[in-house]
Amino acid sequence: MAMTVSGAAEQSTRRRILAATFVVLARAGRRRLQLSDVAAEAGVSRPTLYRHFGSKQGLLEAFALYEQDNFDAGIAAAVTGLVGPDRLDAALRFIVEFQRTYSLGSLADVEPEHVLQQMKRVLPIMHERVARIIPGEHRDVAAAAVVRIAVCHYLLGDGSSEQFLAELRHAAGRSVT
Repeated sequence: MAMTVSGAAEQSTRRRILAATFVVLARAGRRRLQLSDVAAEAGVSRPTLYRHFGSKQGLLEAFALYEQDNFDAGIAAAVTGLVGPDRLDAALRFIVEFQRTYSLGSLADVEPEHVLQQMKRVLPIMHERVARIIPGEHRDVAAAAVVRIAVCHYLLGDGSSEQFLAELRHAAGRSVT
């Protein structure tokens, strides 16, 4: 069933609001996030924002799913058409790039309890997604190590992208190049 023009416009507005939420969260943090700031950043009215999300909590819950969808879509695109070691390496490179360019690392400093709450929800999902790509009988252990290294880099922002990738490759059982 095809999406109507108005349905596509509603989805576009929704995505714009969620993208604006990222900008405002990065600037102000969750506690100081004002829906009027998100609406202004998205170029929509507050009533439009409320029509889509209902409340600040609704917006934040939708934003968490939006980020998860962005991660899933990005990793799927990164590995499309690849097999074996190339597929795994593309997924690991995507994780490094995603964290470098997209993640809200500064939020961990401003609102650690929110970040920990989100991690509790997201880490099992991330583990499951990474375990699908890692070959071998010890994929769960390797996926757990990859996720833990990614969390450390997220929280500490430590090291270069090359170092981060080398650590992920080692944890996943790939030779470090």
